Amino acid sequence: MSFTKTTEQSSKYEHLEQMSIQDLLTNINKEDQTVPLAVEKAMPQIEVLVSEIVTKMKQGGRLFYIGAGTSGRLGIVDASECPPTFGVPFDLVIGIIAGGDLAIRKAVENAEDSTTQAWLDLKEWNINQNDVVVGIAASGTTPYVIKGLEKCNENGISTGCITCNAGSPLALTSKFPIEVVVGPEFVTGSSRMKAGTAQKLVLNMISTATMIQLGKVKGNKMVDMQLSNEKLVDRGTKMIMDEITVDYELAKKLLLQYGSVRNAVTNYKP
Repeated sequence: MSFTKTTEQSSKYEHLEQMSIQDLLTNINKEDQTVPLAVEKAMPQIEVLVSEIVTKMKQGGRLFYIGAGTSGRLGIVDASECPPTFGVPFDLVIGIIAGGDLAIRKAVENAEDSTTQAWLDLKEWNINQNDVVVGIAASGTTPYVIKGLEKCNENGISTGCITCNAGSPLALTSKFPIEVVVGPEFVTGSSRMKAGTAQKLVLNMISTATMIQLGKVKGNKMVDMQLSNEKLVDRGTKMIMDEITVDYELAKKLLLQYGSVRNAVTNYKP
């Protein structure tokens, strides 16, 4: 199958090394402004995938992200933010990167080319038919991700993807594909730029919308967030003050006693 990798097409800009710092920044910013518009075009696809994730999670399932390089790191970032933000277990949203944890900081040679490792990585988590696996690959051609989704499909596990090329092998493999076509990068082929930004925006949307649907937000507040630092304790204290008529000191005492804004407000008896 042949398709056009727009993420690999030549930049619209020439002689970058001759540009001033101002011109470089201005042109990068100009390209970045096109990303949300590309995401907007993919909204119907995003909605379908989120609906599937919510349905599966309500049945006790989990959300997995798999990817290589920048894509894998972005999945890990999104997954790792879910417990502190929404108070969910660390193993509800799981990010897996080709090459293992070492690859988070340092490229692991040929890891993305493995056709068997993704399924082995997923099986370590006892993956099952209640789970959803989202493959992330700007190119849409990463073997690690594609073969991982193929094995999921064979085993009746729901699959989604986030890619930045239309009609890619990854999108065709995925049951719930998301294609955000951002076009050529400012630096030719550097898909950590617009493509990476697009993937981050979509990941934000997937996890946030899912957690809200699962009741992890009340009003517009993170009522189940973990109290992992003083900033969050202060934020939680003020959230309690907004909900019930207590002063700062009592609100903070309740928060620390009950461990979350939700529990403090629920258990408070004037």
